[in-house]
Amino acid sequence: MQVGVFGATGQVGSVMLALLQERRFPATSVRLFGTQRSAGRLMRWADRDVVVESAADADFSGIDIALCSMGATASRSLAPAIAAAGAVVIDNSSAWRMDPEVPLVVPEVNRKDASHRPKGIIANPNCTTMIAMPSLAALRDAVGLEAVLATTFQAVSGAGRAGVAELANQVASAGDATPLAFDGSAVGVGPVDKFPAPIAYNVVPMAGALVDDETEEEHKFRNESRKILGLDSLAVHCTCVRVPVYTGHSVSVTVKLSSAMSTPEASKALASAPGNEFSDLPTPLLAAGRDPCFVGRVRTDEASRLASFFVSGDNLRKGAALNAIQIAEALV
Repeated sequence: MQVGVFGATGQVGSVMLALLQERRFPATSVRLFGTQRSAGRLMRWADRDVVVESAADADFSGIDIALCSMGATASRSLAPAIAAAGAVVIDNSSAWRMDPEVPLVVPEVNRKDASHRPKGIIANPNCTTMIAMPSLAALRDAVGLEAVLATTFQAVSGAGRAGVAELANQVASAGDATPLAFDGSAVGVGPVDKFPAPIAYNVVPMAGALVDDETEEEHKFRNESRKILGLDSLAVHCTCVRVPVYTGHSVSVTVKLSSAMSTPEASKALASAPGNEFSDLPTPLLAAGRDPCFVGRVRTDEASRLASFFVSGDNLRKGAALNAIQIAEALV
């Protein structure tokens, strides 16, 4: 079996390569692809050097599974060409998620959807959506869902390496500013580019570009949740917030249940959900570098049929690379 990793030199691509080895994926060979700028670079995989090829002019024949993380623009042209050459494409970008002929898959939730792929493409959800899916699916299966109200707390790595660099540069620019007298002016000398306001020592209630009165991240959370859960009319309202955390997205969720649950019942359902691990205090630092989504702070109000919980997951691992590898494992 030949696996192609597209975007191999990026944040998610490098995690994909590590996971292929960690999980002993049955690949007999791996081909690595990137932009023309990164073509010719050597990367280490399975104790040997592999040359990065330019995805723009490569021959894709012989690839069985393609793991793609090259962005939506590149994917719109590359994914159909890779699929036409005979590969099953697992795409991490936003390009195909809402295409009715492309399944949007979280293996713990809707693995069977991966078997119907008319275009030869399977989409990976947005990293923030992904973190909440095992929990929402568990409550859907237990008693049913009527509405979801969510606030996300998204790490700067969700905006790529430039987002990570911007936080690091702003922290450095603040220097020895006294925290008790800190008014943000020290951060102001650092670059503000990826985010609409300084991110160091701050919380920015806008993640992603504005589409209408919502951001694209908020649209993704609502639309992708409905598709993955198979609940087209589910009421979903979300506020996406960027926080000064390097790795790990978190979501504070309140749901309206179809039937009341006690706090112990809801806790048991969430803790036993595939892909989840229960924690008294889930945090992004706890989740960083680990596979599960950590869920806790569970409370319910049986009279109003409300349940609330907090969940954290590694946005580069389960939020992107790991889910793609798990889809590939389901295929084989």
